This record gives sequence, structure tokens and C-alpha cells, in this order.
Amino acid sequence: MRLSGVGKHFGETRALAGATLTAVGGEIHAVVGENGSGKSTLAKVISGVVLPDEGGVDVCGVHPANPRAARDAGIVTIYQEILLADDLTVLDNLFAGIDGLLRHREGRAVRHERASVLLERLVGEPVDPDRLVSTLPLSVRQWIVIARALLLEPRVLVFDESSAALDLEATERLHAEMLALRDRGACVLLVTHRIAELVKIADRATVLRDGATVGSLGRDEISEARLLELMSATARSRCRVVRAKSTDPVRRAVLVTEALQLSCAAVPIDFRLDAGEIAGIAGLDGAGQAGFVRALAGIDIPFSGQVTSIGTTGDARPIRTVDEAEQGGVTYVSGDRRREGLFPDLSIQENFGLAMMDRRVTRLGILDREGIRQDFEQEARTLKLRYGHADDRITTLSGGNQQKVLIARALARRARVIVLNDPTRGVDIGTKQDLYEQLRLFADGGGAVVFLSSELEEFFGLADRVDVFRADSVFATCRGADQIAEAPLLAALFGQADSAARPLRSGSPPDSGPRSIAPGTCP
Repeated sequence: MRLSGVGKHFGETRALAGATLTAVGGEIHAVVGENGSGKSTLAKVISGVVLPDEGGVDVCGVHPANPRAARDAGIVTIYQEILLADDLTVLDNLFAGIDGLLRHREGRAVRHERASVLLERLVGEPVDPDRLVSTLPLSVRQWIVIARALLLEPRVLVFDESSAALDLEATERLHAEMLALRDRGACVLLVTHRIAELVKIADRATVLRDGATVGSLGRDEISEARLLELMSATARSRCRVVRAKSTDPVRRAVLVTEALQLSCAAVPIDFRLDAGEIAGIAGLDGAGQAGFVRALAGIDIPFSGQVTSIGTTGDARPIRTVDEAEQGGVTYVSGDRRREGLFPDLSIQENFGLAMMDRRVTRLGILDREGIRQDFEQEARTLKLRYGHADDRITTLSGGNQQKVLIARALARRARVIVLNDPTRGVDIGTKQDLYEQLRLFADGGGAVVFLSSELEEFFGLADRVDVFRADSVFATCRGADQIAEAPLLAALFGQADSAARPLRSGSPPDSGPRSIAPGTCP
């Protein structure tokens, strides 16, 4: 695969500016860069989805001018967004596009067996091929997209941030599949922001900045420090947040749960979030952490128990719906922006302005568009949003900048509690640092944050505590720099009572923070 001098513009936005890349069969080749550096556009050029304005693309001796030509050349791409037909079954999604117009290559029974075996290997547990995709969690939907690509036996497999929905354990299984592909002579092109991931697995790395290639590293040259140096004009460190001294020495609860059960057999959760606190939420896939944060925001209804928002005057508001959460000062940001965050047919500013509708309407019922524009420009500066024009469609932005719009929208709501469900999926380290700083400022100003992440290093230096979930409940709570570290968190994730973490046991709650009580009786 060889790309030379590739350039591409989208209106006023220059996505690629003379990018170059050379990759060979039998290697895992990482493509890295900050948000807006052109990584996803480069992947789409290779896949024939986007035609370059200038430069040449040669993949396996073919110059793909459309996705079909790329597919015929053995190029398969797994995009950042999870592209599935929600109203079709798993089986139908897996084999979509493989058949001709009138003929099936093999019978449905054979496909059913192939799908069952492949998905169980990938997901780690059986998945019913006849189940509707819309009923599956995000991580399983991600595996279906990956399985569909593997069924095509690609010569070149492009992963465009496609491990972002996977947890630590699932990512290890994905790495095993990548290594197997590489050993069979395929080229695996890995577009990722997970620097620790690519340092571990990549044979080579190409670094983009502002649409241009700024470096190509061999395996022995790949390190976090070198990658960060090339990615940004000023190298960024890992999460380091300066904490302001609290002006309120009295701990004041802003969000609590009472005997909250996520499932019938789960240990109930008594959770307390204080003003000025950032609470991290972690867990392996399916451990209940996603359902917990969604329950806090009134999106999912728990099996039993209560979520309550506490106002500044001590008034308590139960949270059972999204409207009640918003009225109680709790706002939510999803990591699944395509399904739960963005309106793709609206502009950047319109997507942001949805948070302003209740405050930016005059007494005559007229929307104050100028006020919304000023609010947008302020938040865009704060979060260093990279965009061409505010009236461009939101889909013209890179994935990370789309996520910034959602976070800007949450900050603009002036909520007292922000609940974030893996908000940095597909976001580069520089954007993450900007987000960490804004969350810390928000908390230091009296707000509170619940931050779910599938990447443990997100919590280092940011979270005041991390609640680790297992079996739909809090298994352990880690506090302080010695506990919010890789070893204690990993031990808790896998159910081990590490000495630095504080496991929660029925009847022996910790002195402060969340506690668990004996499970109630299930019907």
C-alpha cells in the first residue's frame, strides 16, 4: 500500500495536506494523530469512500475509485461509527453485501453455524444469530461489525477507532485476531488514539499532524514520548490535572442512590456524589457500570431502588426519567454519539444550540440566535474545537470534535452534575487533556462529575475515587494516587482483593463513599 502526496478538502476544511504512507503485508501499521489530523479521511481514501483532490493511492496494485473496487482488491474497513441495520438480525447484518443479487453463496444453516462459532470466539460468550441487533449492547454491536469484516478474509483490514467500544479484556481478544491476520500475511492498518495499545502491538506507525505526515516509526522507535512529540507541536503529557483548593470544606451531597439494584440478584448500591467531586466508574464489559450511569441520568429504569438529586437548599428530587434528571440539574453525555447524541442533518451550531432552547427564547417566543452563537463561540474556544464554519453540518467534523460539541452542550446547560458515559471514545490525547481540565474546573466551581471510562489511565490524576463494578454492583472503591493506579484497578476489575483497593463486602461498608448492603428478595 502506498499513498503519496494525498490532499483533500471539505469546503473550508483541509483534511489532508500531502499525506504519505507506505505499508506492507504481514504487519500491523498504526496511524496516529490528534483529532482533525486527517486519520479517518486517510482511511476513507484507502477504502475508496473519499476520492483525493490530489496525490496518488496504490493499494495492492489497484487505485480504488469506489468502495466496490476497494472490496474487490481485498480492502475491508471497520469505521469509527458502528454501521449496522438495527432492525435486522445479527445473521443478516453479518452477511449483508456478501451475496450477489440473485444467489446466496451458502445456505442459511451453514451461515448460522459459522456466525455462532465466530461470535462466541470474539465476544467470549454465545450470541444468538437470530437476535435483533437493536437489542444488543454497544460492545456486542462492535464485535458484529468486526466479525463481518473477518468473514470477508481481507488482504488489508483497516480499523478506524474500532476498538473504542471494547473494554480491557475484549481488546486483548481483538489483538489476538489482529496478530492472527498479520501472521497470515494480511496488512492491518490500525487508526487509533489508544497510544498504550499501539505501543504494545504495532510493527510500524505513521504520524499525522494537520493533514500531513510528520513521521514514520519502526517498531523499536515507537514510544509514547516520541509519538506525543510528533503528534503535537508541543508535546502533551498523560493526564495531569492541577487541582484547585476547595473553597467549601463541608462535604455536600448532590446525587445519591438508595438500595439501587441493577438486576434481580445484584447487591444493592448506596452511592453518594459530593459537590466538587469527580467519581470514576470502571468495569469489564457487562459488569453493570453502563446501566448504573444511565440510571443516574434517568435513561434506564433500575430493577429497584431510588436515584435522588439534592439541591443547594437540601431539597431532594427523585430521578426516574430524563426530564426529572434535567430538572434536578443532572445532564448526560453519551459515548455513542451516533445513536444518542448528534443530529447529523443539523449544523454544528444547531447541535450545540439544542441545550440553549429553554434559555434563549425571548418573551415573544423568538429564538435568540445571536445569543446562541455567542455561547457556542465561547465554549468552542474553551474546548479548542476545530471546525470550518459553525453552519457546516456536524458530520463535517472529526469524531473527536463531534464529541467536543456534545461536551460543550453539556457544559452550556449549567448543570450541577454531569454524567459521562465513556465520552472519549475515539478522542485523541490532546482533546482528552482539554476535557480533563474543563471537568476539573467544573468540579472546583462546585459541580460534580460521574465519569465512566473503558480506559483505566483516564482516571489517573483526574478522579477523586474510582468505583469498580462487577456483577451489576460496586465491587471495590479506589481512592488516592496509590489506589487509583493500574495494579489496584486491574485487580478489582478481575475480582481480586488487592491490598491497595477497598473491596466492598455486605455488612462491612467503608468509612466513606459508596457502600453495598445485603441484596433484597427477588420475586
